[in-house]
Amino acid sequence: MSLLINLFSQSGLAAITWKEIAMIVVGLVLIYLAIFKDAEPLLLIPIGFGAIIANLPLSGITSPPSGFFYILYNSGVANELFPIIIFMGIGAMTDFGPLIANPWTILMGAAAQLGVFIALLFALLFGFTLKEAASIGIIGGADGPTAIYTTMKLAPHLLGPIAVAAYTYMSLVPIIQPPIMRLLTTKKERSVVMGQLRPVSKIEKILFPIVITILVALLFPVVAPLVGMLMLGNLFKESGVVDRLSNTTANELINITTIFLGTTVGTTMRGDTFLTVKTLEIIFFGVIAFGGGTAGGVLIGKVFYWLTGGKVNPLIGSAGVSAVPMAARISQKVGQKENPGNFLLMHAMGPNVAGVIGTAVVAGVMITILLGR
Repeated sequence: MSLLINLFSQSGLAAITWKEIAMIVVGLVLIYLAIFKDAEPLLLIPIGFGAIIANLPLSGITSPPSGFFYILYNSGVANELFPIIIFMGIGAMTDFGPLIANPWTILMGAAAQLGVFIALLFALLFGFTLKEAASIGIIGGADGPTAIYTTMKLAPHLLGPIAVAAYTYMSLVPIIQPPIMRLLTTKKERSVVMGQLRPVSKIEKILFPIVITILVALLFPVVAPLVGMLMLGNLFKESGVVDRLSNTTANELINITTIFLGTTVGTTMRGDTFLTVKTLEIIFFGVIAFGGGTAGGVLIGKVFYWLTGGKVNPLIGSAGVSAVPMAARISQKVGQKENPGNFLLMHAMGPNVAGVIGTAVVAGVMITILLGR
C-alpha cells in the first residue's frame, strides 16, 4: 500500500493544479473548434494539443535545457525562424495578380490596419506598456506569423495569448466581418458589380516580388526577413522554372513548420502564466482589432465607390485584413447574397494580399520605433 501511495505522490495526478486542468480544457476546446467547426484546423489542432502537453505536470517536455519543446521554442520561435519560413510558404501559395492589376487596392490594405491602432490605444488605456500594446494591436492585421514575429521582438511574455487570439479570431472572420460590412454599407453599394480585372503579364508578376522586397527592406529593414521570404516564395511560384522549390515551399516545408510552430506556441499556454486578467483583456482587444480593421477597409472602399461614381463595391475593402483568402471569400459571399450575379472574389484578393504586406509594414514601423526608444 505504501508503495502505491509513494507511486501516486510522484505522479502527475498528485501534482496537477486547477489552472493546469483549466488549460487542458482550453486545449480540448481549441481542438473541438478545429475538428468539428473547421476553425483554422491546421493551426488550432497543434496549438490545442501543445496546450494540453504543456499542462501535464512533471513531464519535463517544456523544461530547460533538454525538454523537446524548450529546444523547439529556442530554435524556431525565439529567433522568429518559424514565422519567416511560413511566410515563404504563404508567398508560394499567393497570387499577387489582382493587386498588380488594381494597385490602388493597396490603400484598402493600408486602411484595414486601422484596427491595429485602435486596439493599441485601448491596450494603453488598460495599463499595458507601449511594446505590449503594439504586440496586441498587431492582432488586427489578421496575420498569425506577423503577430508572432512582432510579439517575439517586443513582448515575448505575451506570445501565448496573442497567438491564440490571432489564430482564433482569424477562424472567426466569417462571423465577425459580415455584420460590420452590412452596417457600414447600403444594399445599393453591396450590389455593385465590378468590371473584369485586366490581364497581368508574367514579367509584371516576376518583377513585383523583387521590387517590393527592395522597397520594403530599404524603408523598414527590421521586417526584411519576413517580407523577403514572402516574396521569395512568390518568385518561386511566378518564375515557372523552379516547380520543385515552389511545390516544396507551398506544401511540405510550410506544413512541417506549421506543426512545429503551432505545438510550440501551444506549449506557452501554461496555466500559471496564461490564466490572468491580462489574457482576458488581450482576447477582448483582439475582437476590437478585427472589427476596426474590417471597418477601416470598408470605409475606404466607400470612398472609392464615391470617387468612381459607383464602380467599386465597398465590400472588397473588408478583405484588407490579411486573412488570406478567407476575408476575400467573405466579401464574395456577402456581395453575392445581395446580387447573385456579383463575383467579387478576384477583386477582393487585391486588398487581401495588400493586407499581408500592409501588416508587415506596420509591424516594421512599430518595431523600428519601439526598439529604438
